Amino acid sequence: MGLLYRGKEDVTDSIGLLISILVRYPEVATINYDPGQRVLKFTFITSRVLEPAERDAISGRLLESIEVFSMLEGKAIRLSAVDYQECESFTMVEIQRDVETLKQEEIALIVELFRQSLENSLITDEGHSLYEEDLVIQEEIIEHMLESVRDCAGDKKLFAFREEGRVLVFNK
Repeated sequence: MGLLYRGKEDVTDSIGLLISILVRYPEVATINYDPGQRVLKFTFITSRVLEPAERDAISGRLLESIEVFSMLEGKAIRLSAVDYQECESFTMVEIQRDVETLKQEEIALIVELFRQSLENSLITDEGHSLYEEDLVIQEEIIEHMLESVRDCAGDKKLFAFREEGRVLVFNK
């Protein structure tokens, strides 16, 4: 997946964060950043409609895991939420997390929980794979960008997704 930037503005840390997350985690379909609320919204897509009991189980496992992770980190979570949107033959799952307490390791935990919970029905971008060293570098970049975004005040609302092997980022 190549990084091609077209525009007149510099790539901010918040834009870099969204790009890095999508490059590192092909399971994340879209990601939004709302600087006013200081929230990242991760969207995962399943190739089927999830049953209510399955949605409850996934939500419970995710929220409990995030809570335990944050407790181990010694930080109080401001926002942690799961929302579902069903369409005809698929389900979009949105995870909302505040950037103040979010860590790169927690993003990895969330992605792994989705992999385990949804197995073959989780839609991923399989068109690109990174070498092990590249994965570690992307994780370090994500952590650095998260720290930078925590320190920044006000930025634009951003929306990022993949299309034909590219990551596209737009102002909302």
